[in-house]
Amino acid sequence: MNCPVCKEPMLVLELDKIEIDHCINCGGIWLDNGELELLLETKEERNRLKDLFKEAESVKERSYSCPICGKRMSKVFVGEEKKIIIDKCKKNHGLWFDQGELQKVVEIDTGNSNSKIIKLLNQMFENKLSSNNDGGNK
Repeated sequence: MNCPVCKEPMLVLELDKIEIDHCINCGGIWLDNGELELLLETKEERNRLKDLFKEAESVKERSYSCPICGKRMSKVFVGEEKKIIIDKCKKNHGLWFDQGELQKVVEIDTGNSNSKIIKLLNQMFENKLSSNNDGGNK
Protein backbone atom coordinates (compact mmCIF):
# COMPACT_ATOMS: atom_id res chain seq x y z
CA MET A 1 0.00 0.00 0.00
CA ASN A 2 1.29 3.47 -0.85
CA CYS A 3 1.30 6.43 1.50
CA PRO A 4 -1.51 8.92 0.79
CA VAL A 5 0.86 11.83 1.54
CA CYS A 6 4.15 11.04 -0.20
CA LYS A 7 3.02 8.11 -2.38
CA GLU A 8 5.87 5.87 -1.21
CA PRO A 9 5.26 2.23 -0.22
CA MET A 10 4.44 1.85 3.47
CA LEU A 11 5.81 -0.75 5.84
CA VAL A 12 3.44 -3.14 7.57
CA LEU A 13 4.20 -3.23 11.29
CA GLU A 14 2.53 -5.40 13.91
CA LEU A 15 1.44 -3.59 17.04
CA ASP A 16 -0.13 -5.76 19.70
CA LYS A 17 -1.27 -8.29 17.04
CA ILE A 18 -2.71 -5.50 14.84
CA GLU A 19 -1.11 -4.72 11.51
CA ILE A 20 -0.61 -1.03 10.87
CA ASP A 21 0.81 0.59 7.74
CA HIS A 22 3.57 3.07 8.45
CA CYS A 23 5.32 5.48 6.08
CA ILE A 24 8.97 5.82 6.97
CA ASN A 25 9.25 9.00 4.87
CA CYS A 26 6.57 11.18 6.48
CA GLY A 27 5.91 9.15 9.65
CA GLY A 28 2.19 8.74 8.95
CA ILE A 29 0.11 5.72 9.95
CA TRP A 30 -2.81 4.06 8.17
CA LEU A 31 -5.24 1.98 10.23
CA ASP A 32 -7.85 -0.13 8.46
CA ASN A 33 -11.43 0.27 9.61
CA GLY A 34 -11.85 -1.06 13.17
CA GLU A 35 -8.15 -1.28 13.99
CA LEU A 36 -8.09 1.87 16.13
CA GLU A 37 -10.75 0.39 18.38
CA LEU A 38 -8.69 -2.82 18.69
CA LEU A 39 -5.74 -0.79 20.01
CA LEU A 40 -7.79 0.41 22.97
CA GLU A 41 -7.72 -1.70 26.11
CA THR A 42 -11.28 -1.44 27.42
CA LYS A 43 -14.81 -1.40 26.05
CA GLU A 44 -15.37 1.98 27.75
CA GLU A 45 -12.42 3.46 25.86
CA ARG A 46 -13.80 2.11 22.58
CA ASN A 47 -17.26 3.56 23.24
CA ARG A 48 -15.84 6.92 24.36
CA LEU A 49 -13.70 7.13 21.24
CA LYS A 50 -16.76 7.13 18.97
CA ASP A 51 -18.04 10.25 20.75
CA LEU A 52 -14.75 12.07 20.18
CA PHE A 53 -14.98 11.96 16.36
CA LYS A 54 -16.74 14.92 14.73
CA GLU A 55 -16.71 15.62 11.00
CA ALA A 56 -14.89 18.85 10.20
CA GLU A 57 -16.88 21.16 7.94
CA SER A 58 -14.14 23.42 6.61
CA VAL A 59 -10.49 22.79 7.29
CA LYS A 60 -7.59 24.43 5.46
CA GLU A 61 -5.43 21.33 5.85
CA ARG A 62 -4.60 19.49 2.61
CA SER A 63 -6.94 16.60 1.77
CA TYR A 64 -5.54 13.16 0.93
CA SER A 65 -6.86 10.21 -1.03
CA CYS A 66 -7.64 6.88 0.60
CA PRO A 67 -4.84 4.41 -0.15
CA ILE A 68 -7.45 1.67 -0.69
CA CYS A 69 -10.20 3.23 -2.85
CA GLY A 70 -8.38 6.35 -4.10
CA LYS A 71 -11.27 8.67 -3.14
CA ARG A 72 -10.70 11.92 -1.23
CA MET A 73 -10.94 11.43 2.51
CA SER A 74 -12.89 13.69 4.84
CA LYS A 75 -11.35 15.61 7.70
CA VAL A 76 -12.41 14.61 11.20
CA PHE A 77 -11.84 16.40 14.51
CA VAL A 78 -10.89 14.16 17.41
CA GLY A 79 -11.21 15.40 20.97
CA GLU A 80 -13.08 18.13 22.73
CA GLU A 81 -10.47 20.58 23.99
CA LYS A 82 -7.29 19.73 22.09
CA LYS A 83 -8.74 18.84 18.73
CA ILE A 84 -6.64 16.77 16.38
CA ILE A 85 -7.52 16.66 12.69
CA ILE A 86 -7.21 13.27 11.01
CA ASP A 87 -8.32 11.90 7.64
CA LYS A 88 -11.11 9.34 7.35
CA CYS A 89 -12.08 7.40 4.25
CA LYS A 90 -15.65 8.29 3.27
CA LYS A 91 -16.20 4.61 2.39
CA ASN A 92 -14.94 3.56 5.85
CA HIS A 93 -11.80 1.84 4.62
CA GLY A 94 -9.75 3.39 7.41
CA LEU A 95 -8.06 6.35 9.06
CA TRP A 96 -4.90 8.30 8.23
CA PHE A 97 -2.82 9.76 11.05
CA ASP A 98 -0.02 12.20 10.32
CA GLN A 99 3.14 11.67 12.35
CA GLY A 100 2.39 11.64 16.09
CA GLU A 101 -1.39 11.96 15.73
CA LEU A 102 -2.21 8.34 16.58
CA GLN A 103 -0.41 8.61 19.92
CA LYS A 104 -2.26 11.87 20.67
CA VAL A 105 -5.67 10.39 19.78
CA VAL A 106 -5.11 7.32 21.96
CA GLU A 107 -3.85 9.51 24.80
CA ILE A 108 -6.92 11.79 24.54
CA ASP A 109 -9.24 8.80 24.60
CA THR A 110 -7.57 6.90 27.41
CA GLY A 111 -6.57 9.99 29.37
CA ASN A 112 -3.42 8.09 30.19
CA SER A 113 -0.05 8.80 28.60
CA ASN A 114 1.27 5.64 30.30
CA SER A 115 -1.24 3.23 28.75
CA LYS A 116 0.01 0.00 27.25
CA ILE A 117 -0.67 1.16 23.68
CA ILE A 118 1.02 4.55 24.17
CA LYS A 119 4.10 2.79 25.52
CA LEU A 120 4.11 0.39 22.56
CA LEU A 121 3.70 3.22 20.04
CA ASN A 122 6.47 5.27 21.64
CA GLN A 123 8.79 2.29 21.82
CA MET A 124 8.03 1.23 18.26
CA PHE A 125 8.57 4.64 16.72
CA GLU A 126 11.51 5.67 18.91
CA ASN A 127 13.30 2.52 17.75
CA LYS A 128 12.27 3.25 14.17
CA LEU A 129 13.47 6.85 14.37
CA SER A 130 16.80 5.94 15.93
CA SER A 131 17.46 3.28 13.26
CA ASN A 132 16.65 5.83 10.51
CA ASN A 133 19.02 8.41 11.98
CA ASP A 134 22.15 6.27 12.13
CA GLY A 135 23.57 7.89 9.02
CA GLY A 136 23.32 4.66 7.04
CA ASN A 137 25.99 2.94 9.14
CA LYS A 138 24.94 -0.58 9.91
